[in-house]
This record gives sequence, C-alpha cells and structure tokens, in this order.
Amino acid sequence: MKVPETPECHVICRCEEVEIETIREWIARGYDTFDELKRELRVGMGPCQGRGCRDIIMREIAKATGKTFEEIGPGTMRPPVKPIKLSLLAKDFEDNPK
Repeated sequence: MKVPETPECHVICRCEEVEIETIREWIARGYDTFDELKRELRVGMGPCQGRGCRDIIMREIAKATGKTFEEIGPGTMRPPVKPIKLSLLAKDFEDNPK
C-alpha cells in the first residue's frame, strides 16, 4: 500500500503503512476488535508487533463503539513479543540441558 504524500495522510501503523482513515473505515464496517483489524489490515503484524500502533487503534475502537479498553482487550500477542537474540535462547539451553 503506497502512502500518498498529502498533509491529510496520518499513518498509524508504520510497519504496514496503514492510515487512520483506513482504520476508521474498517471500524465503521463492524470490525471492532484489534484482532479483526489485524486480520484484515495487518496492523500489529510488523516488526514492532503493535507496540507503535496498538494503543492508538484501541482508542479509535473505544471512541467509535463506546467500549472501554478492558472491554476491547489488547488482542492476541504471540511470543516473542519483543525480539530476542537466538544466542540467549541457546545459552539458556546450555545452562539447563534436558
């Protein structure tokens, strides 16, 4: 998805280049959970795994639906939530072999 160079363009998910207007359109269509938007728009699936966009998108869902953050929920996060070096995992295995 190419991002137009206009002042009105507000990219929320930088990893997948998804604009706020696109997010709002999909929420208006009835996609009112983070996981639904994630499946349709790929928000939260880039290298940052939603650390840059999740809160903003959840605020938009809350504003559109009148739900609280607790009612919306953060969606599914799969480990590792933060990138880690493979050497750390290998070291753990060397320290605790089965």
